[in-house]
Amino acid sequence: MSADPFTTHELLPESLPADPMPLLNGWVEHAKAEKVQPNPTAMTLCTVDPDGMPSGRVVLCRAIVEDPGFLRFYTNKNSQKGRALRAHPHASVVFHWDALDRQVRVSGPVTDATEQESDDYFNARHPMSRAGAWASQQSEPIGSRDEMLSQVMGTVLDMGLDFDQLQDGGEAKIERPAHWGGFRVWAQRVELWAGSPVRIHDRAEWRRELTPEGEGFVGGPWTSTRLQP
Repeated sequence: MSADPFTTHELLPESLPADPMPLLNGWVEHAKAEKVQPNPTAMTLCTVDPDGMPSGRVVLCRAIVEDPGFLRFYTNKNSQKGRALRAHPHASVVFHWDALDRQVRVSGPVTDATEQESDDYFNARHPMSRAGAWASQQSEPIGSRDEMLSQVMGTVLDMGLDFDQLQDGGEAKIERPAHWGGFRVWAQRVELWAGSPVRIHDRAEWRRELTPEGEGFVGGPWTSTRLQP
């Protein structure tokens, strides 16, 4: 990195790498190592609802796969974001680490994660979270918090499980519901932003073409350019 009179923060490489994914992954790993709170892997997921309205919420990025180049998160697929992605299978995500003066934007098409990926992650969750995936009809109205708690308790009892044992993280066999699983956000455009206190920020973007293949995509070569702040 070259010296810069406008910041003491680490900026982008002077020669931009041909592939942005290792650098993006490195930034996320750095945020995790620095224990950026509350969640260094939190990202804002932006979708378009079936009626055309934009919608955003924060989810946790559970994997960055550098090759072939996608990010993965998990959710109830009957939720608002799940319905949005069925109607318009494209998304944009944003990471922002204020303490590090860094931001990442990734956008592209979205596909389902594999069944194995979804099973593996679901089975690694706290047992109460697994039971909650069955109990909650995510994004649907409910009358009160008490009603929600009763719904959860009823689900736990219907499964023949012990609530206290679940709360304590005890072993419980809970299969993944069909409506719950992962999505892959394929990186078609990536922007990395390194901040400057005098707002002479360092920005760069990478773009590539994606060709559908099987259940996912094959990416063409990346092109990159710096952007004015």
